[in-house]
Amino acid sequence: MYTQCPECLSVFSVDARTLAQAHGFVMCGHCGASFDCIATLADQLPPEPFNELPSHEPGVEPPRLEAAVYRPKPKPEPAESEATQLRDDFADLIVTPRFARDAHANRPHRWPWVLACLLLLFGLLAQLGWALRDTLIADSTVGPMLQSACNVMQCRLPPVRDVSKLRLLARDVQTHPTVPGALLISATVRNDATFTQPWPVVDIRLSDGNGKTIAMRRLNPYEYLDDVEAMRRGLAPGASTALVFEVEDPGHQAVAFDMEFE
Repeated sequence: MYTQCPECLSVFSVDARTLAQAHGFVMCGHCGASFDCIATLADQLPPEPFNELPSHEPGVEPPRLEAAVYRPKPKPEPAESEATQLRDDFADLIVTPRFARDAHANRPHRWPWVLACLLLLFGLLAQLGWALRDTLIADSTVGPMLQSACNVMQCRLPPVRDVSKLRLLARDVQTHPTVPGALLISATVRNDATFTQPWPVVDIRLSDGNGKTIAMRRLNPYEYLDDVEAMRRGLAPGASTALVFEVEDPGHQAVAFDMEFE
């Protein structure tokens, strides 16, 4: 059998196997065009010379095949009563997926692990909060919240010390009016922090005209405060207080003094 490429008009020989494999569509080996070889399929070539093979017009309707060589027997359908019985048997059947059964079976054993993880998490947060307690209390946002919560629970926050927030507003030194050989030093201190601070340790240094320290005294809060309750409360934020110190007079060489907080 023969067919012709509609593009380059090359004629090729084909067999039934090629037609069946390609379902009638082939590719021209000369120009590469794809075409339906059945449209120009011919058993014999016409006498030469010829240009084109005659084309087959498509049929109006497909040909009907009558000579059957094999026909499988149809499967017998189940009786209506049997089908109804099968539907009734499985109508009330409840199927639970395996993963759902496993999840339901393991659920009672999960809560101890969840509880243990929560306890460990709370313990870790508590340790972290205790390690950063000074920073949290000194924070302008977190500190008041912690103080309010502590007031509700009737507890006391640990004191936070930041001597850089203690402002020395005024200071003065004079001879003690009643104690011979002593000096009376007064100072006004303000707490510029946003939190209550414990009373500071005060360092007093007396120096001569050359700036050399000739006397020094380090005073703890219980040495210059007589009010135990005030010592317990600490120095409130924004509060100012006057401090008075009695120190030994080192003589006429002391012409200047300096005060620092610890």
